[in-house]
Amino acid sequence: MTSVYTYQSSNVAKTYLLMGLFLVIVIGLGYFISLYYNDPGLLYIAIIFSIFMNVASYWWSDKIVLSISKARRASKNEFFDLYTVTENLSIAAGLPMPKIYTIDDPAPNAFATGRDKEHAVVCVTTGLMQKLERPELEGVISHELSHIGNRDILLMSVVVVLVGFVSIISHIFLRGTMFGGRKDNNREGGGILATIGIVFIILSPIIATLIKLAISRRREFLADASGALLTRYPEGLAKALEKIAGYNMPMKAANTATAHLFISNPFGKAGTAISNIFQTHPPIAERIKILRSMG
Repeated sequence: MTSVYTYQSSNVAKTYLLMGLFLVIVIGLGYFISLYYNDPGLLYIAIIFSIFMNVASYWWSDKIVLSISKARRASKNEFFDLYTVTENLSIAAGLPMPKIYTIDDPAPNAFATGRDKEHAVVCVTTGLMQKLERPELEGVISHELSHIGNRDILLMSVVVVLVGFVSIISHIFLRGTMFGGRKDNNREGGGILATIGIVFIILSPIIATLIKLAISRRREFLADASGALLTRYPEGLAKALEKIAGYNMPMKAANTATAHLFISNPFGKAGTAISNIFQTHPPIAERIKILRSMG
């Protein structure tokens, strides 16, 4: 029978699968780039970098995410309600108190990050605290704590670092070839392999993005449901999502690398039905409908 613990184990397995897949992709990129430039040393550099980035994504992904988001540590004196809400819900959920960060932005949004529940972070925008009533704020924090309890946070944070790194490598190589980078394809079969390699390098960012989208959007539904069970008040989160959806302006620090971390799309209102296919979040209207059916 499927349970919360099943999803937790699945997320841990997905994290290690993603890290292994990243290792394979980067080594593949290194191989074809070394072939294109006829320099075997580039392959060894790619292997070393892929191992380093796997380690970095595990240990420092939360710091990288917080830096990209321009978040700062929140003090209890400055954000007393946020602190007490998080503390109370953490106790109810049986989780250690996470670190609390804020983003100075009028757009209401929030996310959780970290490698495990002992090193977790909950980050909210100042706009979220200004626009939500306490029961609604409790709904959002319970959602983020559910991501921590369900072990989503490591998977979502690792994606930011690894997918971004693959895209950077591909971009640097393609810019180098545009400006006449050195190559030697005179060996028999070298030209064909190099051509295959260039196609692979061009497709790598797309593959990386598909990996990102393949991380099931069910994690948002699960966090909604788990959060509603934690507060025993699904309407609080439903109303919070309505207010978040009603604010159509993008966040100042919105970034495609970290968009999937937030409780809602940080770029503002979603676009057409076709564009919604490529969104990292399920439609808010559907989430609200499910929450209210729970009530």
